[in-house]
Amino acid sequence: MAARAYWQGQIRLALVSIPVEIYAATKSGARISFNQIHEPTGKRIAYEKVVPGIGPVDRDEIIRGYEVSKGNYVLLGDDEIEAVKVESKRTLELVQFVDADEIDPLYYEKPYYVAPQDELAEEAFIVLREALRKAKKIALGQLSVRGQEKLVAIKPCGNGLLLETLRYADEVKQGQSFFREIGAEKPKKELLDLATALIDQRSAPFDASEFHDRYADALQKLIEKKAKSKTGKKILEEVEEPASKGSNVIDLMAALKQSVGQPGKAAAKPASKAPTTTRKRKSS
Repeated sequence: MAARAYWQGQIRLALVSIPVEIYAATKSGARISFNQIHEPTGKRIAYEKVVPGIGPVDRDEIIRGYEVSKGNYVLLGDDEIEAVKVESKRTLELVQFVDADEIDPLYYEKPYYVAPQDELAEEAFIVLREALRKAKKIALGQLSVRGQEKLVAIKPCGNGLLLETLRYADEVKQGQSFFREIGAEKPKKELLDLATALIDQRSAPFDASEFHDRYADALQKLIEKKAKSKTGKKILEEVEEPASKGSNVIDLMAALKQSVGQPGKAAAKPASKAPTTTRKRKSS
């Protein structure tokens, strides 16, 4: 089945219009989702729409409301909401260009591939792609789709273009409040050199296929094992604990030196371990 376009229209740069198609660049992958089940019967639990003190209500009695104060709502009908939706324009106008490293990664939301709609659009599409590449710029515009207006950034991506939706300023929390109590002093040079050497040892080109969702893999194996089981008993497998953590207070210099000397280790071990104590599990 051919991929379905998320949006079709034209990119406009001044008087130049380029017919394009936009496709989702990501997929949900192998995420595992669960349903809530009534254990005695094995049947799925259904949910009813209820009003406290009244009970179940009909679907046609439900409208949307925005809470303006505790328990007080502004009620809005579907026709009122539809009336203020941004018109789904078929033109994405490029209104500004910024340096490639000027946008904070916090603002990036979701990627999409952009391709020319047909052969006639290809020449102008290539000119835009190569002009962005040569200028080392990212194009900004606002895309109207499905009743919403999204801020977007466009940049070259191989033979095509990559469009990324951006968060608006009021959707991003500022980090200063979280970092306020962290010291600004510089570390000792020897510590910094050791940490840099450790980073250099473990540096390699990024390859997403090298990383796997270990929890999802283990969960899938558990589901398959449980599906084959005829007993219905619980299957509890102990997960290995990470290497002994020892004391939280470690000799940072010794730990870094040991880490640099053992580049194959996944985690650094402290220079000296605190006395081992046996922890009793709390009963639930």
